[in-house]
Amino acid sequence: MKIVFMGTPDFAVPALEALEKSGHQVIAVVTQPDKPKGRSRTMSMPPVKEKALELGIPVYQPVKVRDEAFIQILKELAPEAIVVAAFGRILPKQILDIPPYGCINIHGSLLPKYRGAAPIQWAVIDGEKEAGLTTMMMDTGIDTGDMLEKVVVQVAEDETGGSLFEKLSAAGGPLICSTLKKAEEGTLTRTPQPAEGATYAKMLDKEIGDIDWERDAESIERLIRGLDPWPSAYTSLNGKTLKLWKAVVLEDEAEGRKVPKEERVLDRESVPGQVVRAKKDELLVKTGKGILKILSLQLEGKKRMDAGAFLRGYPVEEGTVLTKKGQIGAPLKEV
Repeated sequence: MKIVFMGTPDFAVPALEALEKSGHQVIAVVTQPDKPKGRSRTMSMPPVKEKALELGIPVYQPVKVRDEAFIQILKELAPEAIVVAAFGRILPKQILDIPPYGCINIHGSLLPKYRGAAPIQWAVIDGEKEAGLTTMMMDTGIDTGDMLEKVVVQVAEDETGGSLFEKLSAAGGPLICSTLKKAEEGTLTRTPQPAEGATYAKMLDKEIGDIDWERDAESIERLIRGLDPWPSAYTSLNGKTLKLWKAVVLEDEAEGRKVPKEERVLDRESVPGQVVRAKKDELLVKTGKGILKILSLQLEGKKRMDAGAFLRGYPVEEGTVLTKKGQIGAPLKEV
């Protein structure tokens, strides 16, 4: 089958590789324009472009996919199918109508749940036990087209946004190859998405990682994992940004853990965000419900380290309150 592949980030690369190896003819790759990256602002190619050039596939990078000249190029390429994976742009009807087998999207959720830009991270943040991929026949809505095939992946207890991203990225190749094979054979079943259970996974930004310590410990711990590696969860320690990379919830007696008397007193008498213990390798913080044990963290301008190493270099007084960004406390002492 003659295919035009549309994708941009690392997530889409395995699907492109799988299509190239499966015997399909990938006649062109469409990706977003190169962008400046890092402090040096050096122009950087999208990962999909890098892979396409490595495979010797022609690359197109339209600034606007609605541009008539670009649409005419696609018509002249005459693909039998257009495969889309994390392209980052909404396709107009003029493009959707070009290939006879349609435009097929590899979406990172079990539709209709988590339509939108960040389904993988939100699955972790929301505490889902299962995640997955859905191949979908694209229409003019945002991830509202008919479902084709699905693959389910279990979400581990220590799953991060990054680790789930890698699992689903690897699963994209076999899934799209299966979907295209059934399309060619005429055995592909289209299932309209039900309205019931549909949710929207809004786009992530840095502000979403600013921890609200009034929330319960479990939801904060999931936020830390879901936003790893980007945009990361963070708090303010005496005016400095402190990224949190790993934490565990200290269970209460109802969860089968006998809570020490000292810890019960600290939990009762402290306020959300307050450091209730900072000894050796233990950094415990009170939340709106329960206590969070910080295991890995990173002070602005410093490297990531475990709690023990951090406390040896940057002693934190018990009673210190971690705050939202912009709130200033006493200066942090470095030893």
